[in-house]
Amino acid sequence: MVARARDVAANERDVKSGADGRGTSRPSTKATERLAPQQPYASDPKYKKYTQQVEKCLNAFDNVHEWADCISFLKQLLKTFQSYLQFKEIPHKLIVAKRLAQCLNPALPAGVHQRALDVYTHILSVLGTEGLKHDLPLWSSGLFPFFEYASTSVKPTLLNLYDTYYLPLQHDLRPVMKSFILALLPGLEEETGEFFDKVLGLLDRLADTVSPVFFTQNLWLVMITMPPARGSALNFLLRRLPALHGENDITHVVGRDIGLMIRAFSATLEDDNLLVRRSALDILLQSMRMDSAALKGAQPEDCAILMKAATSVVLRRDLSLNRRLYTWLLGPDDKSEAQIVYLRQHGLQLLSTTLKNEMFTPSEEYAESRPFKIFISLLDKWEIGSPLTEVLIYDALKAIRQHMESKSITSSDVAMTASTLLEAVEPSILWKQLLRSILYSIDDGKQPEAIRLTLFLLRELPVHDDEVRSVHLPIVFAALVEKLLTHIQENNSRATSLTVWETCVLQQEVLQIMMPEALQQRPKLSDIELQKSSTSSSPLIFATTFYGLDPPIISNYHPAAPVTTAVEQLLMLCQICSKCMVQTQGSGADLKATFSQLLSTLTRLVELSNVSPDASPDASCVPPSWLEDMLDCLDMEVCNVGFPLLDHGITLIIVLHRSSRLLPSAPVDQKLVVGRMVKRLFRFLRPDCAIYHVRAVDLVWTLESSTGHHYVESIIAQSLNSPNLRSLQQAFEAFGILWRLTEDEVSPGFRLKIPMMIVLDTLRHEQPSIRRAGETWMRCSLRSYARVLEPIIYDLIDPTIRRKPCRTKIKGREVQGYIYEQAFDQRYVHHLLEVLLAIAQFGGQGFAKTARSYLISRSNHKPLVHRLGTVPIDPTANFLDALVEILSRFIQSEPKEQHESTTGPLNIKIQSASVDLLHAIVARGEFDYLSLEVLEPVVIGKLYFTVHFRRLDLQIKLLRILHSLISASTAHLAQANVLRSESSGSDTGPRTYTMNPLLTQTLIDGISLPQNRVMLQHWLDFVLMAIQQFHPTLQGIISPIVDCLCRQLRAFLIDALQASQPDSTVFGVATDAEFIMLLNATERLLILGLTSHAELSQQDEDFPPHEKSATESSGILGLVSNVFTVDSASSQTDDQLAPRSPGYRSLHEGIRVLFAIWINLVWTAPSSRRSEDGSLSVIYNRTRARCGRALEHLSQAYPNEVLESLVICWDRDLTLYSRDPKLAEDAAFELVDTLISSAHSAVHMICESIAARTPGLPSGGRKYTNNNLSDGTLLKFLEQYLSRLEGPLALQVWGRFIQLAKDVISNVREFRAQTYLLLRCLCVLGDKVTQTTAMEDRRIKKDLQDVFSKLLDTCVTFTGRSSESVSWIRRTTKESIMNGRSSPMPRGVSDQKAEDKASSSTMSLPDNAKPTWGSELPLQITNFIATTVLPNLRKFLPDNDKIASACSSVVYYVVNPAVKGKSRPLDLDPVVVEIIKEMTRISAALKVWRAPVIDILYDNRVFDSNTAAATRWKPVVKALFDSDKTSFGDLLSRIASAPSANIFSNRENEMLLRSLNLRRLSFVLFTGEKNHFVTQLPSVQEKLVDILRNVPSPIVQSEVYLCIRVLLCRLSPHNLTSFWPVILTELYRIFEQIIVTLPVDESEELPLILSASKCLDLLLTLQTEEFQIHQWIFVTDTVDAVYRPDNWTPYAMFDRLAETVTNIPVPEAKERSKASSGVTFPTSSASISFPSDSQSSKMRHPMLNSLRQIDSIRDLIPFFSHVSISSYESIYATAGNVDWETVEQGILDDMFDGR
Repeated sequence: MVARARDVAANERDVKSGADGRGTSRPSTKATERLAPQQPYASDPKYKKYTQQVEKCLNAFDNVHEWADCISFLKQLLKTFQSYLQFKEIPHKLIVAKRLAQCLNPALPAGVHQRALDVYTHILSVLGTEGLKHDLPLWSSGLFPFFEYASTSVKPTLLNLYDTYYLPLQHDLRPVMKSFILALLPGLEEETGEFFDKVLGLLDRLADTVSPVFFTQNLWLVMITMPPARGSALNFLLRRLPALHGENDITHVVGRDIGLMIRAFSATLEDDNLLVRRSALDILLQSMRMDSAALKGAQPEDCAILMKAATSVVLRRDLSLNRRLYTWLLGPDDKSEAQIVYLRQHGLQLLSTTLKNEMFTPSEEYAESRPFKIFISLLDKWEIGSPLTEVLIYDALKAIRQHMESKSITSSDVAMTASTLLEAVEPSILWKQLLRSILYSIDDGKQPEAIRLTLFLLRELPVHDDEVRSVHLPIVFAALVEKLLTHIQENNSRATSLTVWETCVLQQEVLQIMMPEALQQRPKLSDIELQKSSTSSSPLIFATTFYGLDPPIISNYHPAAPVTTAVEQLLMLCQICSKCMVQTQGSGADLKATFSQLLSTLTRLVELSNVSPDASPDASCVPPSWLEDMLDCLDMEVCNVGFPLLDHGITLIIVLHRSSRLLPSAPVDQKLVVGRMVKRLFRFLRPDCAIYHVRAVDLVWTLESSTGHHYVESIIAQSLNSPNLRSLQQAFEAFGILWRLTEDEVSPGFRLKIPMMIVLDTLRHEQPSIRRAGETWMRCSLRSYARVLEPIIYDLIDPTIRRKPCRTKIKGREVQGYIYEQAFDQRYVHHLLEVLLAIAQFGGQGFAKTARSYLISRSNHKPLVHRLGTVPIDPTANFLDALVEILSRFIQSEPKEQHESTTGPLNIKIQSASVDLLHAIVARGEFDYLSLEVLEPVVIGKLYFTVHFRRLDLQIKLLRILHSLISASTAHLAQANVLRSESSGSDTGPRTYTMNPLLTQTLIDGISLPQNRVMLQHWLDFVLMAIQQFHPTLQGIISPIVDCLCRQLRAFLIDALQASQPDSTVFGVATDAEFIMLLNATERLLILGLTSHAELSQQDEDFPPHEKSATESSGILGLVSNVFTVDSASSQTDDQLAPRSPGYRSLHEGIRVLFAIWINLVWTAPSSRRSEDGSLSVIYNRTRARCGRALEHLSQAYPNEVLESLVICWDRDLTLYSRDPKLAEDAAFELVDTLISSAHSAVHMICESIAARTPGLPSGGRKYTNNNLSDGTLLKFLEQYLSRLEGPLALQVWGRFIQLAKDVISNVREFRAQTYLLLRCLCVLGDKVTQTTAMEDRRIKKDLQDVFSKLLDTCVTFTGRSSESVSWIRRTTKESIMNGRSSPMPRGVSDQKAEDKASSSTMSLPDNAKPTWGSELPLQITNFIATTVLPNLRKFLPDNDKIASACSSVVYYVVNPAVKGKSRPLDLDPVVVEIIKEMTRISAALKVWRAPVIDILYDNRVFDSNTAAATRWKPVVKALFDSDKTSFGDLLSRIASAPSANIFSNRENEMLLRSLNLRRLSFVLFTGEKNHFVTQLPSVQEKLVDILRNVPSPIVQSEVYLCIRVLLCRLSPHNLTSFWPVILTELYRIFEQIIVTLPVDESEELPLILSASKCLDLLLTLQTEEFQIHQWIFVTDTVDAVYRPDNWTPYAMFDRLAETVTNIPVPEAKERSKASSGVTFPTSSASISFPSDSQSSKMRHPMLNSLRQIDSIRDLIPFFSHVSISSYESIYATAGNVDWETVEQGILDDMFDGR
């Protein structure tokens, strides 16, 4: 509406301008009359004398110094006027008006005011009505603002002057109406005031002069724009505004724009003054109730504005305000029922809509939680809160969810407010709305928003109300269960919908939160009849009845407890879903998710029902064939039934079985039922389902314990006897996983004896595939040989095997033996021995170690201990001793002679097996050397053949025989060499074993080929045993094998990380056993690769090749007591630890892989439980623990090398190890702390490594071994390490680090990058040390100061020299001339060569280890100085002299070179500006930085820079003038007289210098905060007034208005009160002169006009209280700006200018072509911004902000034409909000415009 009115007004102006088709026009008659000179007095000599007398009198004002002088001046002026009463004109009226306004300054006494009013009275009486009408701006500018400050004695005179001279103007007061009202309203502040009635009457007469409607409209504008006048305006309205409750037209009272009135009331309702708000509410109650015609006729958006403002009063927590608001909303009736009806009829829709819009689209002016707080406050009045909650609570929760999910800064505040809202709202209303929406969502099936909203409410806003948990949630849960059942029973296909699944999730969430006992019985209803009928109602009908919703029709309900009904209905739902799963073969993902959720919910519900057995459901709840349908569903293929569903299903069956009232025990006890479930679980005990193994094993044993029968053993045995080879292999894998994950306390060897024996039989099976499966089972799943030893030994010492000792003579010798006394089952014993032989042959050293370390007394099976005691065998012996004893007796035992024929063959087999078993245990070789040399190549060749042709079954035997061959060969050679060395005549050297060249490749292929993966453990065992036993012989194969193992570990790690992702499809990950297997091998090989043969025997005891248990590992801190005493380097040969040796490269590669595993395998439990979590956590934790022990062992052996490798990993590969580099970096330093005993040790080792790499430093003879690591990288690592230390630890490492720093300072002559890095480390460490009490130690304090000073000085000097070496080359000749300096002389060739030589010698490391700093190093040093050194300078250098010296170096070497050669002084590097800014905070550095800053500020090119650079300099300039009090006075003195160094400079140049100084003053003022330079304001005003009076140059005066704009932004408005007469007079003079004489194109006056226009544009934007009373002079500030009356003539100066300038004829095409290219004739307002509809909600900003220059007065036509209506619209739309950022940016752009 306002925009349309604006366009109409513009069209009216075009019509009234009278422009013809040729582009020329005549000024209007009104303008002609106004601009005509006073011809009758022009030639009168008396009038000339009169003018001279007045001028003389005005000049006397310059000598006024006190108020008495003012009275004398006014007396003389009045006397002069009274002497020439014959003239009806006032000479020099502009100056006279200014002086009179100055005499009405509130600071002057009342006597001066009275004299000034006497002069005003005389002038107005002389001018008369017509004269006053023509010069109304001149005389009103002083009279209107004065009434507010006038004393009691003066006010009658002033009011009489208003009444006598202004009111007779009648209709001509229309332009000044708003200002006149503003002038009079202060008289209505106090109702008991002396002049209240008189001012009230004067306002009444003023309203009648034009029209009451126009008067009222201006009153609305006053209320919007002038907060101090709102109280007085409301006092007037309370007495004069009629009631607007009728249905008649109200435009004759308030005008056509009702929105303006509503915005006025809204402004008062949001006022900070409590009394103003109270009066505003009184106005609403009196004149504009909710049912009034005013609100009914207003636009919806206007009504929303009023409601928004009215409801905001509740945030003040004032009872008087709340009471009035409630009355306005609820109506005048006192009865609650009538009030609620009134609210629903008139205000509820508006109230709810307003709050809803605020909730979803909050304004930027206030917090997002504001509408919710208003809602909470309104709940205090239940007549409002109850109906409002019903219509708003659901939308409020939606808005809360929107804000909290947006993760904004204020989301926490919204969450806190939401919790308060939920506590305040009535729970029954809340859950009524939620249940209604949920039921609708279920029926709809496509919009689950209500379900998601309820889930969000329960999860994010915890429920603590007992009523909700005990009443509402149980009702909702039971209703949802029944609703879901009826919904799916109508159409089974609905079970696959997403809405059903989300409803099931909601059910489970409700069940977890509510009180379980609340489901035992229903709550009572208030209505007795409903209570009686509710006992037979279903849960859904009861819920709808309880909440007052429409009940559905449900039949076939049997009354029961809610928990019984819920269990029965959930069982039916599960049965339906299981049937749907069978029908669809599990093809729908949503159906499986729904089914799984229902099973989980039902399981939880049954567990809760068991808590109270009396009310728990019984077996009648279970539908027929429920168990059969469930098992049929679970029997589907694995791809159709996932493990989570199987987990939930079997868990539910177990829970139902344990609840004897629900599921009888007979069905589950049946072997067939258990077998079906166990078989289903065994399908997931496969390698490709590793993430489910732990849970599946738990379920198997839970089933076993629940049934009370040992069905699992027979079921597993049956599966292990499958004739199908593929099924058999799968059964072996499943049983192996079950065995491995079963704890020892269960005694799996006895409880699973039959399956165990079946597996052990396969170790000697004829079929290789079956035998390989058994061996794989032993390797990967056995866990401990004791598990199988116990049951076998238990049967071998059967009491039925009875012997007696005997002595047999063989060829004269007696042999001790035994004779069997009776027959026994020899075949079974032979079978056991064969099995044990297979185990021993298979286990080798591991079997022997386990048997030797496992004591009989530790066995968990007590019958075994008892039987061993009867043999007899000592119970304190170990199993190996017992086994040797048993085998010895079997070997020595023979049958009786009479039974030899029948028992002999079997006895021989028993003895043979026993001998083989003992041989396997003892393991001795009997081959000669020649046979060994012949056989070994054949075996190696065959082994190589089997690897590549996948002959897996033959590899094990070949590896064993190969090991035996190598063992025998080396033994023979060692024995031969010993014999040779003992013989005295032999001069030949010892013979050595020659390794077959094919062996290395064979081993690598056997380990690395994917098809050979299942044999990996056998190959690793061979490698470890062979290399360790024959170390010098097989040294050459270590490095290739380590590389191979590292590749395997990386692949395993990637698979494990992918499997841990939430939506991962990777299941076949490596187990913890496989990880540990590779880690064991890697650790041993790395140590063997760097260990000499002499050390091997010692390390064998310290680091056994097999993994220790957690209880045996003692940790690194207990092992490394003093890392510096480890003299491992002394035993290392030069070739082993040479920089490029294979062993060292392998060590580095191994550390990289171990580092990656350590960082990544950190297990964090996910938020929601998954079936795979158990297995993944086992893999993560065990692998990481073993990795940590491996790193500890390596660090013990080679601490320096391991640390350096970790540093390389940290520096180069950190982002490769983890998706989060920050977590990876933390883990890296955590690892260093774990491996090294103390921080002092770590720092010492790093410092030693740095010293070894830095030429000239004492390194103790130590040589670095890693060419890939530079001292720069070590220093970076040291910096990060030091930053993580606490204060006491930092103090411990201080001594070692400071020694390194001193060595570098004293031994390194030229600058190196390490000096800068040392400075960084020192700043980090010094910051921590200075926070401790150690700074009281003089030595530490002195060391810190000396080292810091020297390092800083070296770095700063290098930076300065680096800048000098390149800066002069970049400067052009032109820049040198502009700077007034000559170019520096190039340095000599010798100097350049010397510097090149110095720079080339900064690094003595190899090329690949040198850090490539290049030209970035000086920039990094400069940035570090700005961000770290200077902010902490006072902390490191307490001495002020040293601070000054350091800052002086920085200025000399960094700041000064940066300033030199700059054509734009402020365009320095931001880092340099930051350095200066930091120096400003150091008091001791004032003298250092002051000089360069002053030079930059007073450089004549300072304003050639851009605004971004100027913004960076603001704090520096402010600090300069704050710290040096003489600077401001010096700047003002430069403005008064701008000196020129050139004696021949002309006046134009002098004016240019003065304008630059004036702009410099503006910039200085601009750098301060609000009222920062208020103490300098009188001096500034004096200079500005002096320039306006004495310097007529437009270029200088334009800078005055720029300075005024700065003052308006940087000072409070009341500080400029005395300055207003001068500002207004000068602005009036400029624009009045334009009306009289238009400037020509490209005139010198145009910049001044633009500057003055911008000043007024800013005043109109700010709308300060002091200016609003004057703005009518320049713009139309009433509703006439939009609604132009008939025969309207522009009175405001800009409107007149628009009419005058528009009538200027546009130059012809020829003239335009002759004009310069810089002159434009705009046809649009492209460079002037106008508020549009899209900007209506934004803040006010100046229209001329982007206009920098005009070449013709026509460029301002758009501004003059639209400024009035734009100002009005901005007030109308923005509610007084100013875009300060845009305002200040516009001022900066004008300052730094490059002109």
